[in-house]
Amino acid sequence: MVLMPESTVERRLLKVLNERVQDEAVVALHGPRSVGKTTLLRAFADHHEVEVLDLDDPAVLEAAVANPTLAVSGPAPVCIDEYQKALLILDAIKARLNREGTQPGTVVLTGSTRHDAIPRTAQALTGRIHVLSILPLSQGEITGVHEDFLAALRSDASAAVAAYPSSGTQRQEYIDKVMAGGFPLAIRRSGAARSRWFADYVRLSVERDAVELANVRQRQVLRDVLNRLAGQTAQVLNVSALADGLGAHRETIDDYIRLLEDLILVAQLPAWGKRLRSRVGRQPKIHIIDSGLAAWLLGSNAKKLATLDPTFLSEFGHLLETFVVGELRKQASWLDDEVTLGHWRVDDYEVDLVIEFGDGGVLAFEIKANERVAGQEFNALRHLRDLVGDRFIAGVALSTGSRSYTFEDRLHVMPIDRLWQNVMGQPGSTPE
Repeated sequence: MVLMPESTVERRLLKVLNERVQDEAVVALHGPRSVGKTTLLRAFADHHEVEVLDLDDPAVLEAAVANPTLAVSGPAPVCIDEYQKALLILDAIKARLNREGTQPGTVVLTGSTRHDAIPRTAQALTGRIHVLSILPLSQGEITGVHEDFLAALRSDASAAVAAYPSSGTQRQEYIDKVMAGGFPLAIRRSGAARSRWFADYVRLSVERDAVELANVRQRQVLRDVLNRLAGQTAQVLNVSALADGLGAHRETIDDYIRLLEDLILVAQLPAWGKRLRSRVGRQPKIHIIDSGLAAWLLGSNAKKLATLDPTFLSEFGHLLETFVVGELRKQASWLDDEVTLGHWRVDDYEVDLVIEFGDGGVLAFEIKANERVAGQEFNALRHLRDLVGDRFIAGVALSTGSRSYTFEDRLHVMPIDRLWQNVMGQPGSTPE
């Protein structure tokens, strides 16, 4: 895997941001710490020849808190990093918009906590703030490839399948990618150095960020909840089992899961398709926000994940699903369309990820850690296809195998590495 220097990584969200500021007065980029928000904001600010107000700097933060109106008085777009540290700035932004009118591209913000976790945000800028999620680097961003997997499937799934009929990616390469994840500072390390980075990352998130966001008295319990959620990653969330295992009240565990979501360390993938069947599953799946972080929390070992031991095969399967769902979430966040993501579960059928577009079109994905996909493994996708009807664009079984092919009507098999290929030949692509 070729790693590009962080300063030269072309974030796909930068193009989206430049488009959104043409329409929106205030755009907020929300993502976990160390995901590249500051680098992205500085690239945007440099293009527009403005400065970045960095509220992670104690001196800058102190000055901004004392002078919020002055802090947001510069030429548009005003760029503020880690705005959740000085929420009075939101009132100052509102006052500026009231004075000058709601002009597109007035302010761009970044924050390391979930937008909904900041109580005054909705009060101060309701109807005037547009939120974009920035996630860890995608595989294409890491290697300089302009990914268009979702767009290609939606445009012509059969053509997308035929574009790359075979793959040379080996299982060990998938394991390495899963173990590395997408945090810029983690993928540039390996072995003990990467482990230390993840350890410091979790410790600071639990001991500093969680305390800043909420009055957490039992930090070890919060850390234990995070560890247990890593053990449930890519599985249906079972809060009762989690509470019983930790000897805690369910309400406490619910609060801590919500806090970990607010810190953007975990994400719930909701149940989808409740209108299709009354017996459809209603429980969300849980995913650690980054497969590398999940692997570290589990203490995963690359050599063991490569064996045929049933325990490690299962562990790799869950980590691989979290990895693939993360890659697809990233690509979905770049689309102009509003999309709904979820998992589908009814009776004995389960589909790992369903993406529904604004026009009702549906893409569905099953993620397989095996090289071969047996015919019966299409049962859930086939059942969903028949229920959705004409709205069903394609169902894809993504595997660690080497072949792309159509199994039957609108059902396909593709190697997982198709996710980070340039299928449609869009500008910005880099040859393999």
